[in-house]
Amino acid sequence: MSHIATILLLGSGELGREFVIAAKRLGARVIACDNYDNAPAMQMADGREVFSMLDGAALRAAVEKHRPDLIVPEIEAIRTEMLAELERDSWRVVPSARAAQLTMNRDAIRDLAATELGLVTSQYGYAESLAQAHDVATRIGYPLVMKPVMSSSGKGQSKVDDAAALEAAWAYAVANMRGDRARVICEQFIAFDYEITLLTVRHAGGITFCPPIGHRQERGDYRESWQPAAMSKGALAKAQEMAAKVVMALQGSGRGWGLYGVEFFVVRNADGTEDVIFSELSPRPHDTGMVTLASQDLNEFDLHARAILGLPVPDAIIARPAASAVILADRDCDTFTFEGLVDALAIAPDVEVRLFGKPVTRPWRRMGVALARADTAAAAVDLAKQAAQAVRIVYSPNSD
Repeated sequence: MSHIATILLLGSGELGREFVIAAKRLGARVIACDNYDNAPAMQMADGREVFSMLDGAALRAAVEKHRPDLIVPEIEAIRTEMLAELERDSWRVVPSARAAQLTMNRDAIRDLAATELGLVTSQYGYAESLAQAHDVATRIGYPLVMKPVMSSSGKGQSKVDDAAALEAAWAYAVANMRGDRARVICEQFIAFDYEITLLTVRHAGGITFCPPIGHRQERGDYRESWQPAAMSKGALAKAQEMAAKVVMALQGSGRGWGLYGVEFFVVRNADGTEDVIFSELSPRPHDTGMVTLASQDLNEFDLHARAILGLPVPDAIIARPAASAVILADRDCDTFTFEGLVDALAIAPDVEVRLFGKPVTRPWRRMGVALARADTAAAAVDLAKQAAQAVRIVYSPNSD
């Protein structure tokens, strides 16, 4: 056998693409799956399958065809009941079927964190109708944030400042939900000072934390991220304690090995202390963690691959000051090119550009990312933003 493991990758976007590169460098064979052909990870993989991840029969058929050592979800919208069934049949799901099931649904992971584990979260409630949303809003107060319990990349998320805006927010959330549940979560709006992603790696040797990643969002999706984020020792300790607690709870009947992106809000108090509030969790590499392609010797994809393959992961990870900034499309198009790479890469020696190879554009779709290193994280953000702005998408006038 010329490979150490066969991996069935469920979802083949830009995060999956970088994971395939990391896994193949370690000698793995990867079959990339998605609901459209020529997805970014498929371009790097050993094989591909095109089917809806929500089709449980098609998912099982792909598993039985390729007989993978590891089933690795890269997206939330998967028929998780089939993952649980496959795990019961002794197939290994990464990090576990329980993790995929709970984190696919915002209500399930929030209830685990707040009710079962006692983590600090914002006030929240669920609604399956506009009338229920009014009731929840009355209880927790305005402003609030409304999100579908199933969605990704900020789709369907909006801030609601008063009762007059509630109906439009409800319609927007339902129109952008994934799956077949018209259900939203309404959360108390937190006037946080900053937010972080704490990449948490569970592996054969224990748990390793990467330095915290700061990020800025628009429309519920990240625009820039930087590492290391400035954070007090006390706040970091609180975040690490909560991250370890929730990661351990997601093991289920699987090993639970892998990298998790755990998000927190941080609020500074008048006395100088900082409150840390759990927000969300992804049991896979995180979009804000793209910065680790520039900041860490072992990036988040390397760490995920090592962990799931049972290979050693360092006890401590060091990050150089670095940043990422996204390159966004602004329309639907299937014939396009990129310009400005020369200008972007000439900004500074430590600037890089990664284009994802997506076959079509859509409004607000991430098509690439600019990376930069500098003496400080703030300086790196400035360089990354300049580089991202220098890259231009040129759309064919005859394309739909």
